[in-house]
Amino acid sequence: MKRLTIGIIGAGRIGNVHAESITYHIPEAEILMISDVDSVKAKALAERLGIPKWSDNHLDIINNPDIEAVLVCSPTNTHADITIEAANAGKHIFCEKPVDLTIEKILQAKAAVEKAGVTMQIGFNRRFDHNHEKVREIAQSGALGKVELVKITSRDPAPPSAEYAASSGGLFMDMMIHDFDMAQFLAGSPVKDVYAQGAVLVDKAIGEAGDIDTAVVTLTFENGALGVIDNSRRAAYGYDQRVEVFGEKGMAADENDCDTTVRVSTAQGVVSDKPQYFFLERYMGSFVKEMKAFVAAVRDGTPAPVTVDDALSPVILALAAKKSMAEGRKVAVREIMETHHV
Repeated sequence: MKRLTIGIIGAGRIGNVHAESITYHIPEAEILMISDVDSVKAKALAERLGIPKWSDNHLDIINNPDIEAVLVCSPTNTHADITIEAANAGKHIFCEKPVDLTIEKILQAKAAVEKAGVTMQIGFNRRFDHNHEKVREIAQSGALGKVELVKITSRDPAPPSAEYAASSGGLFMDMMIHDFDMAQFLAGSPVKDVYAQGAVLVDKAIGEAGDIDTAVVTLTFENGALGVIDNSRRAAYGYDQRVEVFGEKGMAADENDCDTTVRVSTAQGVVSDKPQYFFLERYMGSFVKEMKAFVAAVRDGTPAPVTVDDALSPVILALAAKKSMAEGRKVAVREIMETHHV
């Protein structure tokens, strides 16, 4: 089979990650063009990786008949509109999370994709992480028996700027959205209701921007299991990413990845490496795996492993968490769905 031809929209951090994954690790695909509103970034990435064309207009990719698939790596507020344009042009789509901050816009994108009959995959890369994937495999095998508790810890090494916090959609939508997806992925069940608490404990500027930097959310799943997610925008020791599934027959849990497994033991104590610093180090392998899965789905005509419906659910949970924190009560997922006519 010939290689899948791809155009990447967005030459920022995640655009660079996917471009490198395809160029160095996925011979079944090739990148024909990169676009970014910042032409300097687009040109630099194209020249660095030998991509034939670059542009400052994403429509040059959408309208290129030689490009079969589009990667949407632009700012969040452009994801849905570009997805709709790409679907209308008959392109297969890989879109970074979230598709949009609103349910209505996600449903519009979903309708366009379904009407066009194209493949669309969402960038919830943590499903492809070697540790989390193994915990999920064990939980779903039945080895733990009935799942009763799911625990997720996700803490960034340093807080973002207040400007980023103000435009990100907030901690629940920007940061915890990965964990909402992971919780359901691990539990093997949708969430029924959400109770959220949040605070500004790390950087008061984030609070002044209208966001929180620390949160704990409890979940009730439809299968009866309970879940707990804790997030912080600052962990002094590095990027803290751990999950646990507890069941009637046992528990499966993973630990943070470190640069080495070396432990130094002396009379003063036992010392090991800190967790890898941030998501580019910690999750690089998962970015490659998710892109391989997308390319395979398009080439083989099989369903994408992470769908538009998978993109919608975490946004509903994020909205439920926002409402819960604002009103100081448990919020049923059904409330959010009924309000938005889902």
